[in-house]
Amino acid sequence: MRESAAERHDRLLELVRRRGSARVSDLAGQLGVSPVTVRRDVEALAVRGLLDRVHGKVSWPHQEGAPGVPAPGGAGGRELVLGMIAPNATYYFAEVIRGAHEAAAAAGARLILRISDYRPQEDAARAAGLLAAGAEGLLVAPGWKEPHDPAEHGGWITGLPVPAVLLERRGVPGGALDDLDRVCSDHGHGVLLAVRHLTGLGHRAPLLVARADSPTALAVRAGYRQALDALGLAAPHPVIDSVPAEADPAGFEAAVGALATAVRAGVASAALVHNDVDAIRIAQRLGELGIRVPRDLALVAYDDEVAALADTPLTAVAPPKHEVGRYAAQLLVERLRGATAGPDGEPQPCRHVDLLPRLRVRSSCGAPRPGTPAAAALPVASPAALPEPRNG
Repeated sequence: MRESAAERHDRLLELVRRRGSARVSDLAGQLGVSPVTVRRDVEALAVRGLLDRVHGKVSWPHQEGAPGVPAPGGAGGRELVLGMIAPNATYYFAEVIRGAHEAAAAAGARLILRISDYRPQEDAARAAGLLAAGAEGLLVAPGWKEPHDPAEHGGWITGLPVPAVLLERRGVPGGALDDLDRVCSDHGHGVLLAVRHLTGLGHRAPLLVARADSPTALAVRAGYRQALDALGLAAPHPVIDSVPAEADPAGFEAAVGALATAVRAGVASAALVHNDVDAIRIAQRLGELGIRVPRDLALVAYDDEVAALADTPLTAVAPPKHEVGRYAAQLLVERLRGATAGPDGEPQPCRHVDLLPRLRVRSSCGAPRPGTPAAAALPVASPAALPEPRNG
């Protein structure tokens, strides 16, 4: 994908912010563009007050009162400016962003947003762009996908010159990111709600069908193990790896086949599927194979973005996405306005806020207990018009 001018500007700003100053020729080499392009970019950014130019060099405008560098804390009654980095603005994170925006507006602050599109190596450049645009504090949901991403692509967060709050992300336990404020959904609790609900209906431990391409997906997998341990249950089958049907049709068919085999063999009569769109597509494909939800398989989805729109509405775990954004923005505003200082003027300890998901019970988990007459088959959803989600 070709880099846009805005993305290149963010990278340029991040390079200058880290180094304090840089020569145009050096920036051209690091950005992989011509000196003419860099000069044009520098001119545009300097006109906006985001960089200073001095004799062939550019520098970050550190001095207080410089254009684009607000005094900390919204002094003088100015409108606070909050920056936010999110991996996307649609599936899952749309509600997080909406909650943050509403809280910022209620506090008389402005929220500005940059989207990383799940490219964690570019998050630092996005942050530099937000700082250059006047952000006095940052809400940060890095575009991490792999387990090693926090260690490889999280160090820049602790070096930020402004307060930051992580949302829906946790660093390596014991690492530097643990010293930051964060607001997260407790996905382990969400999985426990689903497992406990299904076993309460008379099912043995449900089978987990899950992705592994986001922090939420990894947290669901970890939560499944913890839920089984907490309830004294054994997994009926290894976790089935879920993949997007459009991106990997063969992988999707393999996942559906593994689930169908487990149901027919009596290994499982219930399943938890992460995420909603995968759950709807899996339910439809199972129906084509003669396995009906909820007659033959009780099914719970995880995310509750579109689960209620299925022809057989799906019971779903609903992380408190809106509240995560709202709490995080409120906490950041408090930090910026000094409300988190104690009586002695010292900052209050950082906070790790875990918000509990809810279970929204619908039709898809109505499968009867073993040994009772089968319920009438219900139609399943057609997912043709559903968007392909990126997970949280």
